[in-house]
Amino acid sequence: MSIQIPIWEKFTLSIEEAAVYFRIGENKLRQIVSENKDADFILWNGNRPQIKRAKFEKMLDNVNTI
Repeated sequence: MSIQIPIWEKFTLSIEEAAVYFRIGENKLRQIVSENKDADFILWNGNRPQIKRAKFEKMLDNVNTI
C-alpha cells in the first residue's frame, strides 16, 4: 500500500515535481540549484537536490524574473 501525499502539502519537492508545481522548466530549476548550491531553499539528499516548497515560494515572491 502506497501513501500519496498531495504535492501542495509536501515539505520538499524533487526537481521534476517542482517543475510541475511552479511551472518552471526542469533545466531552469537545475540551473537555479547549481547557481545557489548553499541556498536555504535547497535540501541535499546525497547528491540529489530537494526544493523546500515554502522557502522556494518565498524566494519567488521576491524576484521579478528567473
